[in-house]
Amino acid sequence: MFVLVEMTDTVRIPPWQFERKLNESIAEELNKKLANKVVYNVGLCICLYDITKLEDSYIFPGDGASHTKVHFRYVVFHPFLDEILIGQIKSCSQDGVHVSIGFFDDIVIPPESLQQPAKFDEAEQVWVWEYETEEGAHDLYMDIGEEIRFRVVDETFIDTSPTGPSSAEASTSNAAEEVQKKEAPYTLVGSISEPGLGLLSWWTNS
Repeated sequence: MFVLVEMTDTVRIPPWQFERKLNESIAEELNKKLANKVVYNVGLCICLYDITKLEDSYIFPGDGASHTKVHFRYVVFHPFLDEILIGQIKSCSQDGVHVSIGFFDDIVIPPESLQQPAKFDEAEQVWVWEYETEEGAHDLYMDIGEEIRFRVVDETFIDTSPTGPSSAEASTSNAAEEVQKKEAPYTLVGSISEPGLGLLSWWTNS
């Protein structure tokens, strides 16, 4: 679920922080810049693990701050494919079941990856597993707030870096549409289409 990623960055330390230890100032600046941010094709950055190397610091003309190239390792949330995770159902829609694991909410289990046969209950706005038994079908509801065990089967990274409009006309006409189209920079796709996966209450004895 969590991995250590080696990174390199140039950190700017303003003059009023020169009285502090360099390592402390750099660690604070790196966490300000990266913590709780998604790095494209890397994952969700959590916190600095350690600093492995500090190169020489430079002060450039017209800027009183120091600039230091830093080699460091960062704790990143990036589950490997086929990893089993446990989260809570945040919501349900026609697109599938949306799951949260507390600090990360962009997890979706599409309809085709649910236990089958499944149907979407429009009245309750939840997905239902129509579990077949010898006595007939039993409806098992995937209620909001329930704990769910799922397998990570895919991931999607979207580059959300700002880009300039191609023309003034395009930016004016599509401004509202672009706000609505805002997408998560990192999304996990899950599956519960095998025995043992799904709501924990389905597989535990009362």
